[in-house]
Amino acid sequence: MKGRARVFGDDVTTDEIHPGRYYSTDPDILKRGLMAGLNENFYTTVKPGDILVAGRYFGMGSGRESAVKAIKHIGIRYIIAHSFSRYFYRNCINNGIYPLEVNSAAYEIKEGDLLKIDLEEGSVRNISSGKVMDFHPLPDIKHL
Repeated sequence: MKGRARVFGDDVTTDEIHPGRYYSTDPDILKRGLMAGLNENFYTTVKPGDILVAGRYFGMGSGRESAVKAIKHIGIRYIIAHSFSRYFYRNCINNGIYPLEVNSAAYEIKEGDLLKIDLEEGSVRNISSGKVMDFHPLPDIKHL
């Protein structure tokens, strides 16, 4: 799987990923709220296949699934982070999003870098820089 990196830093909360004012069962409203706590117009720049990249504790705060549902409805299937909130991580798996823990990912990957994810090998190749980063593949029971 190849995609363009969309990079965020440490401690990104679910309220930043998807502010409560965008909570809805309507997928179009959900999508408009994606990352609106950090960039109100982020959703207009996302292309299906983009890959979210973050630092430590991505998705901390509320356990609301709307943050993950917004990511899913906009067409993002992979999130790479140094670490995830436990609730957010589980919500990703429950909703068909791959949460991949890659140490120092947010610090090795730049906005717009082209990434290639190999789930079987457990690696992320930054095609833009040539750097290869490993992650522990998800156990078979968690494969989506």
